[in-house]
Amino acid sequence: MTANKEGDPTTLQRLYGRSVGKPLRGYQQDLYESLLPQIAVPDEGPVTSDSLFGHHRPLHFEIGFGGGEHLAYRADMLPDHGFIGAEPYLNGVASLLGHVEEQHLPNIRIEHGDALKVLDRIPDGALSFVYLLHPDPWPKARHAKRRMMNDGPVAMIADKLKPGGEFRFGTDHPVYLRHALMVMRRFTDRFEWLAEDRSSFEQRPGGWCETRYEKKAREQMGHEVWYFRYRRRPAD
Repeated sequence: MTANKEGDPTTLQRLYGRSVGKPLRGYQQDLYESLLPQIAVPDEGPVTSDSLFGHHRPLHFEIGFGGGEHLAYRADMLPDHGFIGAEPYLNGVASLLGHVEEQHLPNIRIEHGDALKVLDRIPDGALSFVYLLHPDPWPKARHAKRRMMNDGPVAMIADKLKPGGEFRFGTDHPVYLRHALMVMRRFTDRFEWLAEDRSSFEQRPGGWCETRYEKKAREQMGHEVWYFRYRRRPAD
């Protein structure tokens, strides 16, 4: 994923993390070559619901969708909404393409690459939801600048969300949790934390499915999982 340069929270930097894993199976390779070009985010121009779907509809954006379970779940739940997912990992893109094909989800568009470069092309105030679920933790202090939860990306997310829009963030990594909360405290003028008590962030909210990564973190690694919802405040 992209991160901001040290000393400049608004600059987009290079992509970090792996982009390829196991070789694609034949079916996955066929989908990547045939289906992805039909539903890929265009390389140029503003990214809007009209340009992607031909008409206005509420627009959602998932940063780093992993295997695509959550994005497919939300798109199936809200067929009249439009969904954009960005993921640099080839195998994750192939997995989401499988969901799109098997679940018949015409309301998904995919960017195989850098989320922030696409987010930058979305008009301010155009998004209803932004999701950032279990991002790479980069737990070492010297790698903190690589985390998606930093001032530059969060400021961009705030810009792109409409007033009343929602930013959902989830993690199972305690270091990332502390870092993310520290960052979000600097944005209290732009985001309202939707939490009434501990259960608000310790229990999965409605409409938020369990992904394979979350299941592995909880059951195989014994991690706690935390869920955060932030509402975009109206502009002054």
